Amino acid sequence: MTSAHDGSDLTELVNVGRSVARYFESVGVTRIAQLVGEEPVELYERMSAAAGQRLDPCLLDTVMSAVDQAEGEPARPWWHYTPERRRLQAERQARLPAAP
Repeated sequence: MTSAHDGSDLTELVNVGRSVARYFESVGVTRIAQLVGEEPVELYERMSAAAGQRLDPCLLDTVMSAVDQAEGEPARPWWHYTPERRRLQAERQARLPAAP
């Protein structure tokens, strides 16, 4: 649950605790409404850039869940999104140029 003084309601989302909320806040997202229309992969990439390292891919599952909830979809556990995340990552990898 969020406190009234922190100005964030992100922890009201399933799968989003204080730690994950901090990742969102690192890229300027402090309210659920800000997630509407966002691209989860882009948010995850921005979070990784802000952290200065590639973050755990399971965070992307959580970001996907949060965006879906913000857009009115039912709350689902983060692991519901793992197959979709893996598919997206495989597609992205396939688009990268082959190493010489």
